[in-house]
Amino acid sequence: MTQNPKKADPKAPLRGIRVIDLSTMLAGPLAVSMLADQGADVVKVEAPEGDTSRRIGPAKGDLSAMFVAANRGKRCITLDLKTEGGREVLRKLLSDADVLVENMRPQVLERLGFGRAALEALNPGLVHASVTGFGPDGPYAEGRAYDAVIQALSGMCAVHAQPAGSDPLLVTTTLCDKLTALTAAQAISSALLARERGAGGQHVQIAMLDAALAFQWPDAMYNHVFLDDAPPPAPEFGASHRPWKTRNGALTTNTPQRSELVGLVTALGRPELADDPRFASVPALQRHGQALRDELGPVLAELDTDEAVRRLMAHGVPVGRVNNRTEVLCDPQVVHNASLCEVANGDVGRVRLPAGAARFGQGARQLPGPAAHRGQHSREILADLGYDAEAVQQLLASDAVA
Repeated sequence: MTQNPKKADPKAPLRGIRVIDLSTMLAGPLAVSMLADQGADVVKVEAPEGDTSRRIGPAKGDLSAMFVAANRGKRCITLDLKTEGGREVLRKLLSDADVLVENMRPQVLERLGFGRAALEALNPGLVHASVTGFGPDGPYAEGRAYDAVIQALSGMCAVHAQPAGSDPLLVTTTLCDKLTALTAAQAISSALLARERGAGGQHVQIAMLDAALAFQWPDAMYNHVFLDDAPPPAPEFGASHRPWKTRNGALTTNTPQRSELVGLVTALGRPELADDPRFASVPALQRHGQALRDELGPVLAELDTDEAVRRLMAHGVPVGRVNNRTEVLCDPQVVHNASLCEVANGDVGRVRLPAGAARFGQGARQLPGPAAHRGQHSREILADLGYDAEAVQQLLASDAVA
């Protein structure tokens, strides 16, 4: 299959890598979009009804905002894998691919004829990444998993109760899906490196539950690390972390280093608090975080947000104003970094997307490509696979391809 011309940038680190994306919704597709950002040629294979995420969020036709963000830079073909014609097209796609990403429940690929043995026979060098909710087996393996379910099981709901000990809360963004996407993209890249070193293709399995637990462990679960002669539990790291109200908004800060605490209390006209034993160390601060808020909250409440930020920055205090969604777009550092970009997305016009977060060497940042309509590239991809016009028409007529 020919390389997508859009991905021919010689500086793109994954140039020449071909990915077949069978995943839906968010975790799998977002992981693959990161690979596309870095130059991989991605073919997204959708069922005739299309990815469910096409119907979530504001939309223009079959392109929703969620779908555009999680499926940028991909070509799309629609296959009915319940038909032999659709399965044959998928076999051709996989025969010279580098990566397959799917998030089907265990055994579904097997039933379709694409189990591990079949994939290894078809393409021994294929990196096959399976993204599941709970893992390949176990008591929950056949259950359906969405972000809220994983937040609950991983302890994330309990951790975000405010104040600590109150009713559990869901984080109001699909955090587990997105951190799983990051985990999957990194694991796929590692598997490709291993293949380059002679290890061949392999099956990489990423469970959302496992990714969420790993994400939680350094801080939210640190009282569960030591098993032998465990030290006394420490106050939860983020228990007192909340925005500070200002006269016309809010800001956040954190002062784990002594110099930062000194800067905070000095900037706010309360330098004597630096010698208060309640705030003399990180453990003490964790125990008495609310007391510090009681001392400094009234001072900040009288200050304009921008003035408070200037004072704290001048004293070396880590600080950020709390931006609303619109303010994020024009934040000076966001603008300076060119963190966001505008992409021409065909008949729906321009869309705003994040630029690739990673910068490689001195080259220009890898910018995302547009998202495709359902089946937009079906004919083009079939032609790349060697199907002539008559064969393409037969596939379309049989409903194997839409």
